Amino acid sequence: MNPLLRPLAELEQRAEFVARHIGPDDGEVQQMLATVGVDSLATLIDATVPAAIRLTRSLDLPAPMPEQAALAALRTIAEKNNVKKSCIGLGYYGTHTPPVILRNLFENPGWYTAYTPYQAEISQGRLEALINFQQMVTDLTGMEISNASLLDEATAAAEAMAMARRIAKVESNVFFVDDACFPQTIAVLKTRAAGFGFELVFGRPEDAGQHAVFGALLQYPNAHGAIADLSAPIAAIKNAGGIVAVASDLMALVLLKPPGEMGADIVLGSSQRFGVPMGYGGPHAAFFATREATVRAMPGRIIGVSKDARGKPAYRMALQTREQHIRREKANSNICTSQVLLANMAGIYAVWHGPHGLRTIAGRIHRLAALLAQALEVNGAFFDTIQIKVGAGETARIHAAAAAAGYNLRPVNATTIAISVDETTTREDIACLLAIFGKSAALDDTTPCAIPPALQRTSTFLTHPVFNSHHTEHGLLRYLKRLQNRDLALDHSMIPLGSCTMKLNAAAEMIPVSWPEFAQIHPFAPPDQTQGYAELFRKLSAQLMAITGFDAVSLQPNSGAQGEYAGLTAIRRYQASRNEAHRNICLIPKSAHGTNPATAQMCGLEVIAVACDAQGNIDLADLEAKAGQHAAKLSCLMLTYPSTHGVFEAAVKDICAIIHAHSGQVYMDGANLNAQVGLTRPADIGADVAHINLHKTFAIPHGGGGPGMGPIGVKSHLIPFLPGQNGQGAVSAAPWGSAAILPISWMYITLLGGSGLRRASEIAILNANYIAARLTGHYPVLYAGVQGRVAHECILDIRTIKSNTGVTESDIAKRLMDYGFHAPTVSFPVAGTLMVEPTESENKAELDRFCAAMISIREEIRQIERGEWLLDASPLRHAPHTSADLVAEWTRPYPRATAVFPLPWVAANKFWPSVNRIDDAYGDRTLFCACVPIEESVR
Repeated sequence: MNPLLRPLAELEQRAEFVARHIGPDDGEVQQMLATVGVDSLATLIDATVPAAIRLTRSLDLPAPMPEQAALAALRTIAEKNNVKKSCIGLGYYGTHTPPVILRNLFENPGWYTAYTPYQAEISQGRLEALINFQQMVTDLTGMEISNASLLDEATAAAEAMAMARRIAKVESNVFFVDDACFPQTIAVLKTRAAGFGFELVFGRPEDAGQHAVFGALLQYPNAHGAIADLSAPIAAIKNAGGIVAVASDLMALVLLKPPGEMGADIVLGSSQRFGVPMGYGGPHAAFFATREATVRAMPGRIIGVSKDARGKPAYRMALQTREQHIRREKANSNICTSQVLLANMAGIYAVWHGPHGLRTIAGRIHRLAALLAQALEVNGAFFDTIQIKVGAGETARIHAAAAAAGYNLRPVNATTIAISVDETTTREDIACLLAIFGKSAALDDTTPCAIPPALQRTSTFLTHPVFNSHHTEHGLLRYLKRLQNRDLALDHSMIPLGSCTMKLNAAAEMIPVSWPEFAQIHPFAPPDQTQGYAELFRKLSAQLMAITGFDAVSLQPNSGAQGEYAGLTAIRRYQASRNEAHRNICLIPKSAHGTNPATAQMCGLEVIAVACDAQGNIDLADLEAKAGQHAAKLSCLMLTYPSTHGVFEAAVKDICAIIHAHSGQVYMDGANLNAQVGLTRPADIGADVAHINLHKTFAIPHGGGGPGMGPIGVKSHLIPFLPGQNGQGAVSAAPWGSAAILPISWMYITLLGGSGLRRASEIAILNANYIAARLTGHYPVLYAGVQGRVAHECILDIRTIKSNTGVTESDIAKRLMDYGFHAPTVSFPVAGTLMVEPTESENKAELDRFCAAMISIREEIRQIERGEWLLDASPLRHAPHTSADLVAEWTRPYPRATAVFPLPWVAANKFWPSVNRIDDAYGDRTLFCACVPIEESVR
């Protein structure tokens, strides 16, 4: 229509973002429906989503909002936060994010839209960055090996407690906690200890040896800022058979004797102050290091070095048998998502500054703190934090004066104030703070030091060339680009990982994360300074309640696994309040995500597996039998919906009713919520609690393996048992989890509105059914609903192909790299299969390219079936192919073009894997988890 004749309401394009987010346009939708074999989208949804659970009204949400209007509305909210310079400390500090890292890593979709590096050959860039992080942590802590990050310092401490129990040889059930640990860490330890049945005892480090404990957590520097040599307490605990974990600070360890040199078994903490904004509590990457002898008991991801088919060093995730999908309730931890994006920022911060730069920064921090202490006549040994005694009645005046001057100090008690100095502190800040106390000092006249010689670091660190080579901006810019080029992310092509929901992370949703009003606030800032965040939390919670049907939402869990833990903890607390603490049986379908049984055992629950029938549905007879058998002790059912098999189970309400009839609770895993939004709601189906993966359904990017957010929604009877409610213990370090990324989900919901969210779910279902229809003649689709439709994902069965030809699901996954695609989910939830989830954000052209690649690979398999190629000489077994293959002597029976340009369109946007197929077994046999020596890396 002529734009001059269109109504103003159309010209305003208030729903424009819906079409920007959703891939297929109306014409493509009609073509895809014809392929699927239905006449309308409504008909497809009717055939897919059971009528008994369909939402019969629109979501109680506003209409879609244009991008600029939504950004303006969020800016108004953000401006209600009052950003002051924080001197609060307690594990959260001001830091300067180097602009070259902010622009080229943190705000770069090539980094933040990648997935967890399961397909290592197309993840070498962020794997190298994670190796840098591990090397940094290992060096600074004085330990032998590190993991690739955990969720936050408090949960890392809880993981250390659990690891200590796994590896300690003593029979004790008691864990010692330094009473000068950070309070948020103590809160999480109390919650986690309750689930495990551990007893916590508190005291000074020097008193720990008086207790018969299986382990201990000490803090260095501690919450008061004090530092002391922990060698003697550590030795006393270890001599009695205990395991010692030390919570520490990477910036402090630049100058301080590392805990590893004191004998610690585990060292942990937060890497936040290495260039990652405070963000009102997160996301941040915790670090976790241990001895090589105990690496197999360590939680979280570990990046190791192996070799590829040409013998070239290559990175991969090591010790994958520790994963929850394999070990289930016997896994070391339920942690699935770590904090890769933030760990990479911290590691690259160390690359940027190098050891000399870090010493300068740490030295400046300590000098300013020492000058402040000297002028205020504070004695003792410390790194960056001091405590000042003041007269009775003076604390209120000093805090008020500091706030008026733009500073937040930390109240310790009625007569004590703490001040922490950080990288952002200037000499002008010190002069202003001294003036508030009625003091002054000549800052250049003295060089005070409050680190005793015995505690000063003498060992070297960050000696590898990577930390000593990239200190110009061009140098680091090109290093980051080199790493980025080795990774396949959503900026290149679709990532069809089933159960992962790799949808668009729109730029408008991401922009607010960098706003200082969200990024530069301490999680313990006074409430009157964080009214913008409070409003954001209220509005986002209301949106999520409207979408899920629940009566309340907790935003504290900072990953999906943490959401599972928070949900089961709420159930256990509720049942204990009814004198039903004996209910400790958790029913879990065999198809469930591996974190489910791992989480259940962390909550003190006994896992009973429930069978699935031949159609992939929960076996109702088996469920009924087991619920009845364990009725007296039944705690809950953990249910994923749509199922992990990719179907809407028609009997889902009956499933919930069976559990409720036996006085159990229903926990719904929200991994597949993207197929529900606007079509049905977990609370209406019968769930009592569900976690909500904001990093899947609600557009927070996966960051290459984190961050994530897993809020939980609950019905009214569980509200009093949410973390932080009525004195209930915390599950994460910060009260609001990873608050800084919540604006992303608020923007996503606001931009799409109720109608756009429903449309997104419908198109996600259409896209999955379109792929199933295109590929079913080549790869059998394993499961479908009662009317032959899949939900938002489909499982392709490779088992017959594997049996007949030897071609494995892994061969197909690697060959897809040559076509420019990341593989679907491999061998989950069924071994020998590929699970495909296209999401709503991919248009028909991208879906067709993926289908063409899969069909082409099937034809290659047929050539093996016909005897035209031997499997071991085929492109499937040699995939992925690299540029090195292209220029090397060619002796294979297929042409070079078949190897690297298998379809005509591949050459136009070729992604070149930087390594050939990696030898996983070699990497585990010769475990090496640090930076590769330079002479090896250039091979």
